[in-house]
Amino acid sequence: MEKITKNLQLLLLTIILVSTVIAVGIEIKAMIFNQSVTLADLLLLFLYLEVLAMVRVFWDQQSISITLPLLIAITALSRFIILQGKEMDPSGLVYEAVAIVLISSAIVILRLRHSDKLGIKPKKIKR
Repeated sequence: MEKITKNLQLLLLTIILVSTVIAVGIEIKAMIFNQSVTLADLLLLFLYLEVLAMVRVFWDQQSISITLPLLIAITALSRFIILQGKEMDPSGLVYEAVAIVLISSAIVILRLRHSDKLGIKPKKIKR
């Protein structure tokens, strides 16, 4: 069963990796065709970069810390706000801004939890 799971993970990681590389190529082709690079394009490329980093980390460690998906979420929300901001009433962006603040706070809390700066010692696991 464990071998099947490992092989399935390998297959899915390969699909994600290949799909992300194809998406990057398509985005770069679109930027060349349009002869312009917008902030939304750059944020989308950054999202692809973060997905590739997440695949690499999972490949190396067989686990993903919560930080990478949170960074992807912040970037995706930022891109969404930029794309929707032209069409929306500015007061409608409050929910997105609150979401970014909450996600950012979660990252800070998680980083501090694993830091010595708070003087919190990690709990030892009893075996």
